Amino acid sequence: NALFIAESPLVIGRALDAGCVPVSFLMERRHVDGKAREILARCPADIPVYAAELDVLTQLTGFHLTRGMLCAMRRPALPEVAVLCANAARVAVLENVMNPTNIGAIFRSAAALGVDAVLLTSAGSDPLYRRAVRVSMGTVFQVPWTYLPEDGDWQQTLHALGFQTAAMALRDDSLRIDDKRLRAVPRLAIVLGTEGDGLAARTIAACDYTVRIPMTHGVDSLNVAAASAVAFYQLALLRG
Repeated sequence: NALFIAESPLVIGRALDAGCVPVSFLMERRHVDGKAREILARCPADIPVYAAELDVLTQLTGFHLTRGMLCAMRRPALPEVAVLCANAARVAVLENVMNPTNIGAIFRSAAALGVDAVLLTSAGSDPLYRRAVRVSMGTVFQVPWTYLPEDGDWQQTLHALGFQTAAMALRDDSLRIDDKRLRAVPRLAIVLGTEGDGLAARTIAACDYTVRIPMTHGVDSLNVAAASAVAFYQLALLRG
C-alpha cells in the first residue's frame, strides 16, 4: 500500500485512533522515552524506530521537525461518495484547492464546525500530504473524506444523493450567507474553489445557490480557508 507521513504525537495519535497502520518512526532521540512513549506503546513491538539528534533529522528530512517526530503510515482505503454521504446533512466540496496549508485549515474548520464529510476533486492537494495533515491537527483522520469521480458530473452525483449545492462565489444574484433559506435545506453541499480564481464559471452555473459572505471596508474576498470557516459556521453549525 502507498504511504503517508504523519508529524507530531498529536497527529500520529489521531491517525492511530482512525485505524491507520504505522510502518516506521523517525524521531529525536530524546522523545523515545518522552513524548513518544505513549504512542509507541500503542504500536506493535516490531515497528522500526529510528532516532537521532535534531540537526541530523533536519539534514535527513530537509526541514526542521517542529515536533521532532514522524511516522510513516499506510494510506487507508477511501470510501465511495455514496457511502460517505449516506448519513450526511452538510458536506464540503473542494474544487481544485491546491495549497496544502489551506487544505489542512479547511479540514480543521470542518471538524470544529459541523461538516459531516469533505469531497475533493483529484486536481487539488492531497489531504494526507504531510503539511496538510499537520495544519489540520490530525482532523483529516476525524472528518470522513474522499475524491469525487473524474469521469462524470459530480453535481449530478450529489443531486442524486439528495443534496442541493451552494457555490461560495461573488455574484450579483447571490444570497447572503445568513439567508434563512440556506439554513433550512435538509442536505447541503458547500462548494469552495481554488485560491485566486475561485470556482469555475460552469460550476457556479450548475449549483442550486450562489452564496456570498457580506464584507466591509472594500474587501471583496477572503482566503479560501477563512471563507470555509465562516461558511461552515453559518451553514453547518447553525443549521436549523
